[in-house]
Amino acid sequence: MQRRELILGLLLTGLSACAAPSGRIGPDGLPLPQVYRIKPEDEAQIPFRMLDGVNTLRRARGLSQLSLDAQLNAAAATHSRDMSVQNRPWHFGSDGSSPVDRLRRVGFTGRLVGETISETYETELETLAAWMEEPATRDVILDPTATRMGLAWYQEPAGKIWWTMVLAA
Repeated sequence: MQRRELILGLLLTGLSACAAPSGRIGPDGLPLPQVYRIKPEDEAQIPFRMLDGVNTLRRARGLSQLSLDAQLNAAAATHSRDMSVQNRPWHFGSDGSSPVDRLRRVGFTGRLVGETISETYETELETLAAWMEEPATRDVILDPTATRMGLAWYQEPAGKIWWTMVLAA
C-alpha cells in the first residue's frame, strides 16, 4: 500500500510540474507581457534609473556621462503627452513642432543631439534595451557630443506608455 501511495505521489508531483504557467498565454505559447504600471512612488526614481542605464552603456564605450536637465525633461513631457493625444509615435507635435522647437519653447539654448521615442507597455530599462537594438536610436544614445539628457513619459489609463528621451549638448 505504501509503495502505491509513493508512486502515486511521484506521478502527481511530476504532473504538477507540467502545468501551464500562471497568467495569460499568447498564440505562440509564450506568456503575454505584463503591463508595467508606473506607481506614484516610483516616478521620481525612473529618470535616474534611465540615466544610470544610459551612462553605464556610455561608460562601456568610453564616452562621457550625461546629466539630467530639467528643461529637457519638460520638453520630453510635453511631447510624450502629445504623442498620446495623436495616438502615434513620431517626432512632430500635433502643432507641427519639431524637437528643436520644443527645446526652444522651454528655454533651452544648447544644441539638440537627438530624440528617442517609444510607444510601449514596458519598463524604462526594457525600453532602453529596445532603443539600443535599433541603430538610429543607439547612435543618439551613444553620441559622443551629448552632455545632457531629458526623460519623460505619459501613461494612459489602459497602461500604454509614451516614452520620450531627449539628448543635447
